[in-house]
Amino acid sequence: MPTLRQLRYLTALAEERHFGRAAAACNITQPALSMQIRDLEAELDLVLVERGRGGVALTDDGRALAERARALTAGVKDLEDFARERRGVRSRRLALGLIPTVAPYLLPRILPLLQDAIPDLDLKIRETRTALLMAELAAGDLDAVIAALPLHAEGVEVETLFEDPFLLASPADAPLAAVDPRALPGERLLLLEEGHCLRDQALGVCELSDLSTFGATSLTTLLQLVAHGQGVTLLPRMAAGDLADPRIALRRFPAPEPSRTIAMAWRSASPRRKQLKELAARIRAEGPAAQS
Repeated sequence: MPTLRQLRYLTALAEERHFGRAAAACNITQPALSMQIRDLEAELDLVLVERGRGGVALTDDGRALAERARALTAGVKDLEDFARERRGVRSRRLALGLIPTVAPYLLPRILPLLQDAIPDLDLKIRETRTALLMAELAAGDLDAVIAALPLHAEGVEVETLFEDPFLLASPADAPLAAVDPRALPGERLLLLEEGHCLRDQALGVCELSDLSTFGATSLTTLLQLVAHGQGVTLLPRMAAGDLADPRIALRRFPAPEPSRTIAMAWRSASPRRKQLKELAARIRAEGPAAQS
């Protein structure tokens, strides 16, 4: 009979598409994870993974089983949380996922709220792209996710936290005639690489359906390029912080300001739903929007 551990390893492999990364995510060695997947294939008499020099691909059976495995592992996680809640013991552990364009700017502001809401907090942070975070939430690996809307997933409850307006970051010595999103295609627009939701939001603000341009992996890299006169970019206000680089000019857009909506999501069936809903309410009341 397949073990829960094997199913967790399979879901990690389905998400990472790489034995090394999946093993790291599961905190085991790559050979150990590979052996467990082979044992699972032998137990089920199915080929679940296509192994090749180009990487790892799941077979049709592998993808179908991984989907069922996600639901099973999430159910087990919720069962454990349910037992704790029934005993009147609230878990100290919180596995929270955040997207890279939110995590470094929001965490310093909300960590005191988390520590106050959950005594002796044992916090696990996962920072990656939205699609992977939502998959890990569905699998029970994460308790909650904070990311920008939209968040597409079944069986998930979403609470809006705050609006995060966009600013225009441009070289200080090359001011624009007007701050108009529709005029930005005339500039060299610098964006994050494909897969980041902020890239899609920026293209939407500028009314562009497709754009072949430089793709960075972080906002820090984009700002360095702007500082050296390589173009302009859209910067979430929460990421502007105390930016005081004299080479960069930050400008607000005229009303109605383009913005992204930051939200918190958790499984609707989670026994910790009440606690997470209270936490979302505190972030909304005391977080960045209240402090701006």
